[in-house]
Amino acid sequence: MSEDITGTAVDWDELVAAALEMTSKAYVPYSRFPVGAAGLVDDGRVVTGCNVENACYGVGLCGECGMVSALLASGGGRLVAVVAVGGHGQLLSPCGRCRQLIFEHGGRECLVKLESGVHSMDDLLPYGFDDAALRAEWEASRG
Repeated sequence: MSEDITGTAVDWDELVAAALEMTSKAYVPYSRFPVGAAGLVDDGRVVTGCNVENACYGVGLCGECGMVSALLASGGGRLVAVVAVGGHGQLLSPCGRCRQLIFEHGGRECLVKLESGVHSMDDLLPYGFDDAALRAEWEASRG
């Protein structure tokens, strides 16, 4: 157990178990590489997702995408901690697209557990941006 920046207790074992359970729901007929993701929300909920492949390969969805969809579909909130695992429970690093999704829905302080330890999204995506940054740039460009 560890704490995020807000002092919220993060039970990493619970998150890993929830993510591992989701690997059994993954749709992976092409790669045969299931991925499950689980995130702790600021209100204490745990949201989960799994990867969903497609015959067009490039339009498949990562487990973290499903997790963020579940976050929004269940009422929203902010992610405070996230983990992704493969079918054998091995910790996985989110891809670039998923890092951006986690950043937008968890912020710089959101924690991600990797094999190398627990890292903030600011560590994993140091130049990440969100809608507020885009609005500020748009306003600045208008002079």
